[in-house]
Amino acid sequence: MTDEPKRPEPPLTGDERTQLNGFLDFLRATVVWKCSGLTDEQARRPLVPSELTTVAGLLGHLTLVEQYWFNVVLNGQEDVWKEALEVDPDAEFRVAMKTPIEQLIAAYEAECERSRKIVAGMGLDDEVPFRGDRKVNVRFVIAHMIEETGRHAGHLDLLRELTDGLTGE
Repeated sequence: MTDEPKRPEPPLTGDERTQLNGFLDFLRATVVWKCSGLTDEQARRPLVPSELTTVAGLLGHLTLVEQYWFNVVLNGQEDVWKEALEVDPDAEFRVAMKTPIEQLIAAYEAECERSRKIVAGMGLDDEVPFRGDRKVNVRFVIAHMIEETGRHAGHLDLLRELTDGLTGE
């Protein structure tokens, strides 16, 4: 982890879309910052009672939720994790524990870029079918991903400090 993170600051002004996307991109960059510079062993090291709550595991999970909410829910693509998650609800954590950290970071960044492209072509009020007869709009998905990414960025901050003592907002 570098002392100076390369994160886009969320805009202090702007329309709703600009600010929502700005905060999500800030959090995504924070995730990458907290995961960067670790060895595979450090990224997989369990530091809390949950053996799956590791840097690698959380990064695998965040990649999955990006893929699910943006590519599956909003873009209507097939859920490539569905069968694996039916067998093991923690499959994305377990797969990540066997994947090199640099590969996990690259996959996360690629998934985030795909997510950006998907929402760029949609309005915040655009609705899509969701789990049966329900609907969800783009605004909900972005807000949910801000919450999800922010929560896990906090976990990563703690794990990073426990790993090598490095801190930073």
